[in-house]
Amino acid sequence: MDPGSHGGDQVLQNSTWPAMPTQAVRLHIKDHHVVLDNGILQVTLSKPGGIVTGIRYNGIDNLLEFRNKETNRGYWDLMWNPPGGKGMFDVISGTSFRVVVENEEQVELSFLRTWASSLEGNYIPLNIDKRFIMLRGSSGFYSYAIYEHLKEWPAFTLGQTRFTFKLRKEKFRYMVIADNRHRQMPFLRTCQQEEVDDKYQYSCENKDLKVHGWICRTPPVGFWLIIPSDEFRSGGPLKQNLTSHVGPTTLAVFLSGHYAGKYMETHIGQDEPWKKVFGPVFIYLNSAADGDDPLWLWEDAKIKMMSEVQSWPYNFPASEDFQKSEERGCVSGRLLVQDRYISNDVISANGAYVGLAPPGDVGSWQTECKDYQFWTTADEDGCFSIKNIRTGNYNLYAWVPGFVGDYRSDALVTITSGSNIKMGDLVYEPPRDGPTLWEIGIPDRSAREFNVPDPDPKYVNRLFVNHPDRFRQYGLWSRYTELYPNEDLVYTIGVSDYSKDWFFAQVVREMDNKTYQGTTWQIKFKLDHVDRNSSYKLRVAIAAATLAELQVRVNDPNANRPLFTTGLIGRDNAIARHGIHGLYLLYHVNIPGTRFIEGENTIFLKQPRCTSPFQGIMYDYIRLEGPPVS
Repeated sequence: MDPGSHGGDQVLQNSTWPAMPTQAVRLHIKDHHVVLDNGILQVTLSKPGGIVTGIRYNGIDNLLEFRNKETNRGYWDLMWNPPGGKGMFDVISGTSFRVVVENEEQVELSFLRTWASSLEGNYIPLNIDKRFIMLRGSSGFYSYAIYEHLKEWPAFTLGQTRFTFKLRKEKFRYMVIADNRHRQMPFLRTCQQEEVDDKYQYSCENKDLKVHGWICRTPPVGFWLIIPSDEFRSGGPLKQNLTSHVGPTTLAVFLSGHYAGKYMETHIGQDEPWKKVFGPVFIYLNSAADGDDPLWLWEDAKIKMMSEVQSWPYNFPASEDFQKSEERGCVSGRLLVQDRYISNDVISANGAYVGLAPPGDVGSWQTECKDYQFWTTADEDGCFSIKNIRTGNYNLYAWVPGFVGDYRSDALVTITSGSNIKMGDLVYEPPRDGPTLWEIGIPDRSAREFNVPDPDPKYVNRLFVNHPDRFRQYGLWSRYTELYPNEDLVYTIGVSDYSKDWFFAQVVREMDNKTYQGTTWQIKFKLDHVDRNSSYKLRVAIAAATLAELQVRVNDPNANRPLFTTGLIGRDNAIARHGIHGLYLLYHVNIPGTRFIEGENTIFLKQPRCTSPFQGIMYDYIRLEGPPVS
C-alpha cells in the first residue's frame, strides 16, 4: 500500500507496515515513489521529484492533504527572477534521485535538480540538492537543501525560499506558535464571519521561532516544525517570518522579504560562485492518549525542540557542505558600554545581542541574506560565547537594549576548524553628543511600548484580546483617523505619557473621499536656557518605515524647507502586516541653538507621503540632547 496515495485512515497495527519502535530504518523504492519507514512513521516522496506526498503516523494514513495534487502537499519552493524579469514561483522538483546513506540506523536520500544553459529564463540558475533523512527510533524526519551557483552561470535574484506543508483540513484545526499564541483556527472564510484571521498575525521573530505546528484532536496527534538553528536564516535574530496560516499550512521560511522588503533579496551576480546549506529542519510527530489535554503535545514538542537545539550541529547529515561541530570554531568576549552622560564608568552590556555575520557596514546584518549568521545574548556582565561557527570571515556585531545604535568590531574575525577566539573586552560607545533633555519611548527597536489602540470590533482576532501582542490585530492603522479626526497628535514633554499619548505608528489620515492626507506630529517642550552658540542633537530611531518620509521642522511648521528630511525610506510593510517593527533606522539631526527660544518650543515631525493607507513610520525612540558638557 502506498501511504502517499491513499486517503482513508488505516490503523498501523492492522496494516502490512511493522510498528515496532526499534525497527531498523527501511527504504522501499517504487516506480514513482520512495518510502522511508522506521516503524514509527512512514514518509512517501515522489521520485525523482522529492515532493513529500504522504506521512503515515499513529493510525492516520496521511497527515497531509491528500485531496491536493502531489506537488501541493510537502515541498521546498522559492520565488526568483532574472535581472529585469518578473518574479516566478517554483516548487522545486528534482530530476535525479540517489540513495546517499542506507543502513539500519539511517537513510539519507538526495533529490537533485541540476541547471543547464538550455533552462535559462525558465528555471533559477542553481543546482538544488534536497536531502531527506530518517533515523532509527525517531518520531520524525529531517530535511535540508544545498543551493549552488557556479561561476560561469547568469545572475539572478532570490526573494524567498521555504519548506511548506499542507495538512489535512478536517483534522488539523488547532495551531500553536507559542505558549500564549495558540488557537482553534477558522475552518471556512465567509463574509459573515465574526472574526478576522490573517496569516501575518502569526509571524514570529527568528529568535523565538524554534518550534511551531498544528494539533489534530481525533486522534490526538501533533505535527511540528522544529528549526534548531538560525544560522541559515537570513536577517539575524529580529527578522520576522511567517509560521502557519489557515489551510492548514505550516512553513519553515529561510529567506523572505517580509518586514524588510527588497532589501532582503539575495542578488547573485553573473559569474559569482555561491553555495548555501538551508537546514536541516526536523519534522516532529507526537501523539497522546484519547482524553489527554491536546496541549500536552505542545509541551512535549518544546522539550523535543530543546533536545534538537542542544544536538546542533547534527553529526549525521552526509553532505560535506554541512559542517560538523569539530569543523567549526568559537568566539567569546565581553561587551561593555561607555556613555559618560549616564556613568563615568563602563556599563555591562546586559542582554546585548551579539553576533557574527559576513563583513559589512555597521548594522548590515539586518539585511544580510547570502551567507550565515551566528548570534547569542550576553549575560548580566556582558559576557558572551558563540559556539559552532562555520569557517569563514566575519565581523562581530551587537546592539544593546536601552541604547541607540549598532556596534561593529573593526577586527575581521576569521574562523578556522577548531579555533577558539577570545576577543577580550569590547567597548561600544553609543551615539551621544550631550546630556538628555528629554526622551520618548524605549530604545529597543520596537514600537511596542507606545499606544496600540483597541481594534475595530468587526476586525477582532480574539486570540490577541488582552494579549501582550495586541499590535497584531487587523486594521489598527485606520484607528488613527478615528482618534485624531481633525488635528494630529500633540505630545507635551513632562505632561504626556508615551504609552497612552503616542500612537504606535505615524500613519496617514483617511479622508471622506477615500483619499489620504499626510500627518504632522508635534512635540512640545520648554527650555529654560538656550545656548545659541552651540548645536543640539535630535536622535530619531525608527522601528519601521513604509514608503515614507520624515521631515523635521523646529518652531515653524510652514517652513518651505525642513531642517532635515530622510527622503523616501522603507519598504518593510510592517503597518499592513501587523508587525511592531521592521528594519531599524537611526537618524541624527543637528539643530542649531538659534532655532530654539527660551520657553515653549515645538518640533514638528511631518510624514507627507500619502497615496496608500499603509505608508508611515513606527518610531522606536526619540531623544533631544543638549550641547556637549565639558
